[in-house]
Amino acid sequence: MTIKIEELLKISEIQEQFSMIFPFLKLEFFKKSPQASPLVIKQPLININKTLAESRTVFKGNIEINITPEMTVSELEKQFNDIYGLSTQVFRKSGNIWLVTTVTDKWTLAEQNRQGEIITKQVQERKSKLDEL
Repeated sequence: MTIKIEELLKISEIQEQFSMIFPFLKLEFFKKSPQASPLVIKQPLININKTLAESRTVFKGNIEINITPEMTVSELEKQFNDIYGLSTQVFRKSGNIWLVTTVTDKWTLAEQNRQGEIITKQVQERKSKLDEL
């Protein structure tokens, strides 16, 4: 399955489509700060009610991004940066928390999602066992 990203989509619509295909991943968009490193997540979030066209800082024409399960996290983040000038970060669900994927950015989105599912199910099973005690 592929997500076709067009500049008339709202940021929230992109996030919803992404989460429908990758339920154990989350895509966040941040305002770029020249002083901030890519590892700093405390940058302000972009208003999710704005369109991609309203949020972009780079104008290379109406170029689309096709997000596929085989794409790596680093490829996805680089495309949003290069094409739209947007800082993005993929997070992976781990139980009840969301982890930044910077250490595993070379994994595909499918692998990230699979690992998130495995870990989340393990955490839920352990919690159920503890609740039974």
